[in-house]
Amino acid sequence: MKMSRRAIRMERHHKRNRMRAVLSMVSLMDIFTILVFFLLVHSSNVQELPTKAVQLPESLAEKQPKQTVVITVNEQDILVQGRKVASVADVMKADVDVIGALKTELDYQAAKGVSVPTGGKTGREITIMGDKDIPYQLLKKIMLTCVRASYDNISLAVIKKTQV
Repeated sequence: MKMSRRAIRMERHHKRNRMRAVLSMVSLMDIFTILVFFLLVHSSNVQELPTKAVQLPESLAEKQPKQTVVITVNEQDILVQGRKVASVADVMKADVDVIGALKTELDYQAAKGVSVPTGGKTGREITIMGDKDIPYQLLKKIMLTCVRASYDNISLAVIKKTQV
């Protein structure tokens, strides 16, 4: 069947104005470049420890800190993962060696996490960020409470001292 002139003209017109799906590689490359830079910036190995309220002692230690449960001890409070569990004054007045509120919070944190094998035995890791001016008696009570809560691998956070 022969097409009329009008039908031929309309067919040509529709062929010219047909939408073509074109993928712009330049804009895709821009998006992926931004994505790569975002991932590079946000996947660094640096761990920020909140030390504004705590002045840490200095050390020449070379070992980097791990992601563990963090106990912060300043002049007034004992905090676990940023939550206050006890006041230093109350702990120092008490004659017991184990801090009950701290042990309860550590047991809760242990129930949330998974125990990690360390040196052939099963134990948990914990980091204590204590102000450099806290009494040794307080540090001893905190460490004993950690051991009683099955946190066997205890680390003390320090500021890396520059070698002279």
